[in-house]
Amino acid sequence: MRFTLIYLLLVTSICFASCNRKENTLQTIVEKNGKLSVQGTSLVNEKGEPVLFKGVSYGWHNTHPRFYNAGSVATFTHEWKCDMVRASVGIELKKSYIDNPEAGIKCATAVIDAAIANGIYVILDWHSHTIRLSEAKEFFHFMVTKYKGVPNIIYEIFNEPVDDSWEAVKEYSIEVIRTIRAIEPDNIILVGTPHWDQDIHLAADDPITGFKNLMYTLHFYAATHKTELIERGNYALSKGLPLLVSECAAMEASGDGPIDYDSWNTWTNWMTQNSISWAMWSVSDKDETCSMIEATASSEGPWKENELREWGNLARTTLTK
Repeated sequence: MRFTLIYLLLVTSICFASCNRKENTLQTIVEKNGKLSVQGTSLVNEKGEPVLFKGVSYGWHNTHPRFYNAGSVATFTHEWKCDMVRASVGIELKKSYIDNPEAGIKCATAVIDAAIANGIYVILDWHSHTIRLSEAKEFFHFMVTKYKGVPNIIYEIFNEPVDDSWEAVKEYSIEVIRTIRAIEPDNIILVGTPHWDQDIHLAADDPITGFKNLMYTLHFYAATHKTELIERGNYALSKGLPLLVSECAAMEASGDGPIDYDSWNTWTNWMTQNSISWAMWSVSDKDETCSMIEATASSEGPWKENELREWGNLARTTLTK
C-alpha cells in the first residue's frame, strides 16, 4: 500500500512537471517577453534580458494590400517562426495613406490585430521618404490611442528619410515622439536616419534626448551595402546608439539584381553577434528580386516552395534554421 502511494505520487509529480513544460512551450513570443524597453544599446524584455527578434516586412500597403490579412500573419507566425512583422503604411505612390487614410488604417489594423492574436510583435511603419509632420502626428495619435497599453506594438515614425538633413529629421521626430508619448509612455519608438537609414553616424553624434525607449533604424541591401555600412553600425553602437534593422534584404538596393548570399550571411552574423533585431523586405508579389511571393500564390499562405520566389525561400530558411 505504501509502495502504491509513493508510486502514485511520483507519477503525479512527473505528469505535473510535464504539463508545466508543455504549457511553457505553448507561450507566445509576447507572453514570454512582455513589454519591451531599451537598456544601453540593447532591446530587452520585461525581465531586462536582451532579445533578438526576426521577422518580415509587408510591402507598401497601397501596392500589395492583398497580403494584409490575418491568414498571412498566422502563416508567418507558425510556419515561418516570425517573432515580429512590419506593417508598412505607404505614404507615397498611388492610393497612398494621404489619398485614402481609411484604407491605410484598415490594412494596418488587420496586421496589428492578427499579430496580437498570434502573440508576436508588430512594427507600425509610417512608410515615407519625406517629412509630412501634420499627417504623421494625426496618424499616430489615432493609432496609439486605439492600441494604448498593448505591448505588442513598436512605432516606426519615419521609414527612410532621403533628402532631409539629420537636423530636420530630428526636429520632425521629436514632434511625433511627443505626440506618441502623450498617450503611450513606454512602447518602443523607431527613429529614421538620413539617406535611406544609412547615415546613422549622424544620429550617433547628435542623438535625441529626453525620451526613453528610442531606437534608430539601419536599413541595408546586402548586394549593395558592404563593410562601410557595417562599420557605421559599429560606430553607432560604440557611441551608445540602440539599433534595429526594420528593413533589409539580400539583393541590390534597387530591390532587384542577384542575391548576394555571402554578404547576406555577413550581415546576419553581424546582427546576431550584436543582438540586433531585423525584418526582411518584402511580403509582396512584384516582379523583382526582393518580392518574396509569386503572383499566382494565395494571399494568406501557407506557401509551398514553388509558390515562393528565391528570396522568399531564403527568408523562410533564415527564420526557421
